[in-house]
Amino acid sequence: MRNFDFAPLYRSTVGFDQIASLMDRVLTAETSQPSYPPYNIEKLEDDAYRISIAVAGFSEADLSVEVREKSLIVSARKADEDTDKTYLHRGIATRAFERRFHLADHVVVTGAAHADGMLHIEMERQVPDALKPRQIQIASDAARIGKDVVDAKSVN
Repeated sequence: MRNFDFAPLYRSTVGFDQIASLMDRVLTAETSQPSYPPYNIEKLEDDAYRISIAVAGFSEADLSVEVREKSLIVSARKADEDTDKTYLHRGIATRAFERRFHLADHVVVTGAAHADGMLHIEMERQVPDALKPRQIQIASDAARIGKDVVDAKSVN
């Protein structure tokens, strides 16, 4: 496995430490990612997203969706209520899990719904007005020249 040193990036940039930390986290993550439970990530609109997780066998009371420190944490714990049953084949996995998703800046979770064995988590990027692009009015040279002439006359 390759190791990258991001120290030069930290020394020569300001404000990009999150990108370097993200790259470091991705590159040092385990190569065998857990595949349970399966999930989809959809882009609904320019600033709207949905994560759909297959949670067959879990009720709403068994599921937990939490946002903590720019991370979306989805977990499930199934209470052992089937201890008196004897299974010949058990193909529906209801084992406990925890799935983490790192959220980008200004992405907020707007809701979650559980239907037909799927947990749908809705997210939206809400960029503050101060960070949105804005049009700057360009003044004409005539207005600027007229102001300079008035200022020069008042000084003399």
